[in-house]
Amino acid sequence: MSIQSIKQRFGIIGNNFKLNQAINIAAQVAATDLSVLITGESGTGKEIFPQIIHHLSSRKHGSYIAVNCGAIPEGTIDSELFGHEKGSFTGAHETRKGYFEVADKGTIFLDEVAELPLSTQVRLLRVLETGEFLKVGSSKSQKTNVRVIAATNINLLKAIENGHFREDLYYRLNTVPIQMPPLREREEDVYLLFRKFATDFAEKYHMPYIQLTPEAKQLLLNYRWPGNVRQLKNITEQISIIEEIRIIDQFILEKYLPDYNAVKLPTLYNKGIDEKTFSSEREILYKILFDMKNDMNDLKKVIGQIITKQNSGIDNFQINENEFFPNIQPVTGNLFETKTTRTYDINEIKANITDTEVVTEESLSLIATEQELIKKALEKYKGKRKAAARELGISERTLYRKLKEYEIE
Repeated sequence: MSIQSIKQRFGIIGNNFKLNQAINIAAQVAATDLSVLITGESGTGKEIFPQIIHHLSSRKHGSYIAVNCGAIPEGTIDSELFGHEKGSFTGAHETRKGYFEVADKGTIFLDEVAELPLSTQVRLLRVLETGEFLKVGSSKSQKTNVRVIAATNINLLKAIENGHFREDLYYRLNTVPIQMPPLREREEDVYLLFRKFATDFAEKYHMPYIQLTPEAKQLLLNYRWPGNVRQLKNITEQISIIEEIRIIDQFILEKYLPDYNAVKLPTLYNKGIDEKTFSSEREILYKILFDMKNDMNDLKKVIGQIITKQNSGIDNFQINENEFFPNIQPVTGNLFETKTTRTYDINEIKANITDTEVVTEESLSLIATEQELIKKALEKYKGKRKAAARELGISERTLYRKLKEYEIE
């Protein structure tokens, strides 16, 4: 079946390359019994792809059960999935079949699979590996022939690092990965989806469908859509019902876009600066200042030697550069040579010196520099310590300690 026919059959709107790629993978893997893991942000339409895979597979005549793992309480999730025996727990008045037993020879879609408790993850792993499961309260294993398709909007690799998801289960589910693109990466599809939703709601509520002015259309395309397709559909429905005017301009549309003014600007990534990071960066800055100070001292030594040679009446003299600049390697000659000697003409140096300035060495004490930074931050924020601490990249508590230590009012 072609991608276009799949879109028509399952009501998928859009021509984005990543969307087409996801549909193509779903169509190819449908003929197999491999487990599939669908990832993507909330509201991207992940729930459509298990249906595509099931209805294009040889299991299409079997049961298709969709389970929202996040909506089932932790205490009953094992019973829901695997069933229970009569009397296995309080309220178990009769034996009950679980989804894995009911869906034998069919497909189970586990939505929000990252919400499964670790104990349930162990049971699920056994089903995937051996096709066997135990009912709650039973010691007799049962066989099931079920294809498992899972979906999540959570980064499972991070969940594994945090100990919230089993690594072996992840690799069992992720046999074939399908990544759903967010709506902000499908700019060419946004207006198509809006028109489809507007038409559907006009028919549903028996009213003329809404249209956008060119400015409103551009506003629609510029928005980042954090809720993805679900958010676009909800906003289109709200406007269709609430607004009496059928031609929607940018001012009307903006009222329905949460925090539009905040998200339409380039987003700055603020990782947050803790005291350790600030201290490390400050030490690097101080090291650069100290290196500059040493270079200035070396330069002063060279100038002093030049003046001494000049006063002694020597027109040509030699300066050992490595004595004053040990870290600078010569650019000519043997690259592995560490000692170089160059001859200078005093008259040539005189011609190139147009003025002489007395250099006053500034204090580069760490304590003095830190005191100066604190004073400037306090002055900038008119004594507001919280703002000054944020500017300095340290905690307010640390700033209080520094003020007391340095006796700064």
